[in-house]
Amino acid sequence: AAFGFWVWSKGMREQLLAAEKVTAIAWRDGALHLLDQRLLPFTQAWLAYDSAAAVAEAIRLMVVRGAPAIGIAAAYAVVLAVRARLVAGGDWQAALEEDFRLLSESRPTAVNLFWALNCMRERLQRLKAGDDPLWVMEQEAVGIHASDREANLTMAQLGMEVIRQQQGNAQPVMTHCNAGALATGGFGTALGVIRAAHVEGLIEHVYADETRPWLQGSRLTVWELACDGVPVSLNADSAAAHLMKTKGITWVIVGADRIAANGDVANKIGTYQLAVNAMHHGVRFMVVAPSSTIDMSLESGELIPIEERDGCELLELAGQRIAADVPALNPVFDVTPADLIDYLITEKGVVERPDAAKLVQLMCRKRLH
Repeated sequence: AAFGFWVWSKGMREQLLAAEKVTAIAWRDGALHLLDQRLLPFTQAWLAYDSAAAVAEAIRLMVVRGAPAIGIAAAYAVVLAVRARLVAGGDWQAALEEDFRLLSESRPTAVNLFWALNCMRERLQRLKAGDDPLWVMEQEAVGIHASDREANLTMAQLGMEVIRQQQGNAQPVMTHCNAGALATGGFGTALGVIRAAHVEGLIEHVYADETRPWLQGSRLTVWELACDGVPVSLNADSAAAHLMKTKGITWVIVGADRIAANGDVANKIGTYQLAVNAMHHGVRFMVVAPSSTIDMSLESGELIPIEERDGCELLELAGQRIAADVPALNPVFDVTPADLIDYLITEKGVVERPDAAKLVQLMCRKRLH
């Protein structure tokens, strides 16, 4: 409760918004525009999408990635589908089921995808006679996008305050993968907390894991933080334990793609070993994710579907073979047990040492903002 009602001053909020230099999703002129994250940081190319099938393919190919961003993109894809089905005529709502199916199959692990699709489906079911379906569904998708950004700002506040209460001066922290503005509707989850803590003088340096095999840390996270003027350096994933031992790191701060009802967290592959290393070295472990990431239908992390992508992502680099002719295992997520997590930060509040009972209490709350 001590964390739950702490609020930014207006000036601090404006300072944080001014510090944000990166965005990855835009809805303009009836089309979804996505910053192609496969090309960053060297090329900033925006791609326009006007069909649900094209957005589903963009999600599968990781043009857009990050659990909240995937959900937002899917919500806008439903709007595109509604427009196309209305033009086609007939039983357009029944025809939409094919679009929902296509989007739901684009990636299996990030629960925000299914949450956003459920929100759009529920709004569709509440249409009344005289409603303009396209306008109503567009407003729902825009609301999902805006709500995610507001949730990120709230989480940034709460996570920063947790760090402030644990330490009084600037300290080095570590992060993994990319949980910033690129992965969300704006500002970021884990990177949102890091941004806010940096503004408050609580971050001395950020150590960013490269995050093999897609190199989200190398290509995305260090670029985002450098754009915002946050001191950051890149390290190999396998250097994490050594850096915890030698650099005085006090926090590991990560996002999440799905959180089970008992607090187990699925996140980018490599997160689990970070949590084990953090516990050994006395480093606190913080997970930052919106409540839409919490899947109360799954009792534990053992039930979370883990996406395994093509082994060529490990065997090749930029299309060039770099390994012997052997099979490759390429799970792209792992599950961190709840007992390795010190703090879970959501827009509904802070959970210290999460477990099943605490998550039930959390999910009964309304948003803080």
